[in-house]
Amino acid sequence: MKCVLFYHAFRSCWNNGNAHFLRGVARELCRLGHEVVVYEPADGWSRVNAIRDGGEQILHEVPPLFPGVAVRPYDSSLDLDEALDAADLVIVHEWNLPELVADIGSRRAQGAPFTLLFHDTHHRAVTAPHELARFDLDGFDGVLAFGEVLRQIYLKLGWANRAFTWHEAADTALYRPLPRVRPADDLVWIGNWGDDERGAELREFLIEPVSTLRLRAGIHGVRYPEAALDEIAAAGIDYRGWLAAHRAPEAFARARATVHVPRRPYASALPGIPTIRMFEAMACQIPIISAPWEDCEGLFTEGSYLRAGNGDAMRHALQLVLNDADVAAAMANEGFRLIHERHSCRHRVAELLAIVGQIRGTRTAPEAAEYQGAPA
Repeated sequence: MKCVLFYHAFRSCWNNGNAHFLRGVARELCRLGHEVVVYEPADGWSRVNAIRDGGEQILHEVPPLFPGVAVRPYDSSLDLDEALDAADLVIVHEWNLPELVADIGSRRAQGAPFTLLFHDTHHRAVTAPHELARFDLDGFDGVLAFGEVLRQIYLKLGWANRAFTWHEAADTALYRPLPRVRPADDLVWIGNWGDDERGAELREFLIEPVSTLRLRAGIHGVRYPEAALDEIAAAGIDYRGWLAAHRAPEAFARARATVHVPRRPYASALPGIPTIRMFEAMACQIPIISAPWEDCEGLFTEGSYLRAGNGDAMRHALQLVLNDADVAAAMANEGFRLIHERHSCRHRVAELLAIVGQIRGTRTAPEAAEYQGAPA
């Protein structure tokens, strides 16, 4: 197949946690022999900020990591007919402009032969539904939602008549253990401050436990306000700024543990959706301790990570992992096994191709299509 993917950014992951998974999907499609073309806006917000923070050279490091994937920046002069020519599968990520979404959808509605999917990997469906309501998805064959609860929202609100649960996963070709790298930190955390969606949680489950235990710790991420940076410094934590996603495996390898602090919408209104960091840490075989969230879809097994219900529990869990090598190794090994058995980008691409096959099998009678989750 010729697969055409419209991403907000491929080469840049600045404040773009989805880049890991989106890149991994492109890699696995290419590995299976499909032609993969990725379009990204030349002036995308993530790209512009990445160049400001790290320079353009760091973006040049990305394409060679994904051989065979054609990455094409575009501007207002994009010839959409040319971009979509001979396409068999088109996926449009939800951080694209509504005008582009509508334009591609209209071509499908007018009889273009490709299968067209909208991919949602964000919490805007509950935190800013008016933004998603701007998207005209009438011409789309379906929605890929990165959690069952999100899939149900699309159907309930009538934004789509066919939606599939399609979780994120780890690109195990890139995210893997690096045993030759010696740990220098007790703990590392990779994540962005955001729009104060987890400020209190970061204080309770990261900053205060690290300060109390006097751990050697580092934080990577962007959009931290000055007040938060002051708190981080006062806790003795090394703030290290933006870390390009393809360099995350080394950061994990240099630490003995990490934590998962989901944004508030994922811990409350969108249960069952972990952040990509869960998959990344397990793929890199580093123990991970999580702040509260509900794994209502049973993505992870008992023993693949520790749960901490509050700051005190997080402190005790960190002490356990850092002081008991057997506990740490057992958890890291179980998480690593789980990723390779269930949650790699290779698994997700297999699910994607099954979804495409299912859609094509029912395309001749769309009025009979039922609401469906991901194929078993």
